[in-house]
Amino acid sequence: MRGLAAALLLTACAAGGETACPAGTQSATVAEAYFGRNVRDRDPVSEAEWRAFLSDTVTPAFPDGLSAVESLGQWRNRDGRIIQEASKVLVVVLPGADAATAQARLRPVEEAWKARFRQESVMTVFRQACVGF
Repeated sequence: MRGLAAALLLTACAAGGETACPAGTQSATVAEAYFGRNVRDRDPVSEAEWRAFLSDTVTPAFPDGLSAVESLGQWRNRDGRIIQEASKVLVVVLPGADAATAQARLRPVEEAWKARFRQESVMTVFRQACVGF
């Protein structure tokens, strides 16, 4: 049974992960970007700085809508320590877009965040979904 499930999953991935959506919905890519707020050698990114970034960088890139959620991120550092930091999760639903298109649209926002707040990376997740409005 596991072999069949794995084969079906691989087939779906090879076909671009397309999903047959129920009536009243459409296929979309959901992009999630995780923005850590710790900044080396200064205070963490403030709420005012986040709102300014949202206004001048994110909103022009995604004028049709988005959601931003408070989060607490955690990972294991190279030396084995567990590191936690406040973060923001940006969720963007892009009807009709594939993951490559979503990534291309999100990349300038990620790069702007890294440059503005001296971040090494922004974690991103792309998944297919059926959405209805």
